[in-house]
Amino acid sequence: MARAAKQPKQPDQPKQRGSATRERILDIALELFNEKGYENTSIREIAERLGTTKAALYYYFARKQDILLELHLRLHALGRETFDRLGGLEKGEELAAAWPELLDHFIDQVIDNPELFLFHQRNHRALEQIQDDERHQAENEDLEQQMRALLSSPEIPLAQRVRMACSAGAVIVTLLGGGEMFGNVPANELAELVRAAAHDLLASTVVTDP
Repeated sequence: MARAAKQPKQPDQPKQRGSATRERILDIALELFNEKGYENTSIREIAERLGTTKAALYYYFARKQDILLELHLRLHALGRETFDRLGGLEKGEELAAAWPELLDHFIDQVIDNPELFLFHQRNHRALEQIQDDERHQAENEDLEQQMRALLSSPEIPLAQRVRMACSAGAVIVTLLGGGEMFGNVPANELAELVRAAAHDLLASTVVTDP
């Protein structure tokens, strides 16, 4: 049998190359925003570290604020991925039982993406600039709707829903604001302390009659 001729490798499509360059710009901006802060980093510095010109960088991002938004949306993507782990669970007790694992997964994401969470800790004032952006508001609303749908389930006892809400708030507020509140605590150390506190909040309480 004749051996099939080896197909020549197809060159990268322009769209694929453009996507890779765009992500590289975001990665470099993330490094600089963590090193110097958003306000102290210029488009020129991002372009120079990339090895290109300001004009070339503007092809991908019209404003520095657009880079800020895209980096923030990376955090939203982690939130969506975390909620996706609930899969097809529908019963309230199944959702409640999966909640500790859901928080654990989100905390693991912090440990796996320390630069992204450091970016939110060090640039929270700059992030106020994107609060009114339509994409940002739409992403927020989507995540909030998922949270509301879960925590409003009448199949989950009210006390348990309150503990779930408190544990989520503790994880998000502490991890995103931890850089200023707790000093230079390593992300993995802080994450493990938050994990323990969240599980304490979720622990069942025994109510006895007086």
